[in-house]
Amino acid sequence: TDRKKLHTAPVGQVFRLRPFHVLVATGGGYAGYRKYEDYKLQQLEKRGIEVPVRLASEWEVALYKSVPTRLLSRAWGRLNQVELPTWLRKPVYSLYIWTFGVNMKEAAVEDLHHYRNLSEFFRRKLKPQARPVCCVHSVISPSDGKILNFGQVKNCEVEQVKGVTYSLESFLGPRISTEEMQFSRAPPGNSFQQQLVTKKGNELYHCVIYLAPGDYHCFHSPTDWTVSHRRHFPGSLMSVNPGVARWIKELFCHNERVVLTGDWKHGFFSLTAVGATNVGSIRIYFDQDLHTNSPSYSKGSYNDFSFISNNNKEGIPMRKGEHLGEFNLGSTIVLIFEAPKDFKFNLKAGQKIRFGEALGSL
Repeated sequence: TDRKKLHTAPVGQVFRLRPFHVLVATGGGYAGYRKYEDYKLQQLEKRGIEVPVRLASEWEVALYKSVPTRLLSRAWGRLNQVELPTWLRKPVYSLYIWTFGVNMKEAAVEDLHHYRNLSEFFRRKLKPQARPVCCVHSVISPSDGKILNFGQVKNCEVEQVKGVTYSLESFLGPRISTEEMQFSRAPPGNSFQQQLVTKKGNELYHCVIYLAPGDYHCFHSPTDWTVSHRRHFPGSLMSVNPGVARWIKELFCHNERVVLTGDWKHGFFSLTAVGATNVGSIRIYFDQDLHTNSPSYSKGSYNDFSFISNNNKEGIPMRKGEHLGEFNLGSTIVLIFEAPKDFKFNLKAGQKIRFGEALGSL
């Protein structure tokens, strides 16, 4: 008679699942399954077996997007900024170095105790002599990474990997109408690709560089050019590793990205930093107004900023090899530029490249 009564909720209430929880659990499980599939594809590629292209269906893309990658990336960013105790720094960083094959001999500061948190370690600088900038060729690699694809842009479509394309206009956004910009002078009746080409006899070229987590995370100016405009696309933060890029068509158009456009001696030039899972933070050193991975964003929207009308009448001049920006972990750089028909890439698809090495020249 002295025992207390135990009040229990109905079984239906205890096991009630909300739609959000179902989406997160299902999407997270499917993302894990895709990671396993990517691993198997990588093993086949290492053995020299050609992997057929299988694109994701709309429901698969929607399921992947249901994973709250933007929220997870913001949480990861805050975790990276937590200061680690001195005794814990070396074990944590050593594990990361071993997992991703980081070469700390190239770092400006090799002592692991120097980096107070993961964010500082990810954004470590290199020794000045570690990346000599090629002076002979006109376009250099803006970062360390892996060459996913390169070549001429054809029929307003760009290849993110072999056999998988995305729309040039969807990626860069509508044509910029600022009259001062040289690349907006083409007749409006032409295709979007033709409107970007400012000089007769020139072609439009592209190059995609994937930065792995173990790569140097800063990126630099690939040539001498002037940045006139910035366009920021809030969006998803899906993985951009080669396996996912081979699976999801227009992956780069789905993800958050920052498009810098301007001109170089041969006409139109653009560099786009594409965000990815745990890489919601994209920083451009000369652009203090840029804030990526904001909690609130409108799907399909973009924000424009003109460095001509807001700062000066000449834009932001960049020298080849000059520091331009950084990722928080690793992601993708896409170059789209105009050049004469005799421009040649000195690359092979899938090769590793380091910042400062030649991409191509005339």
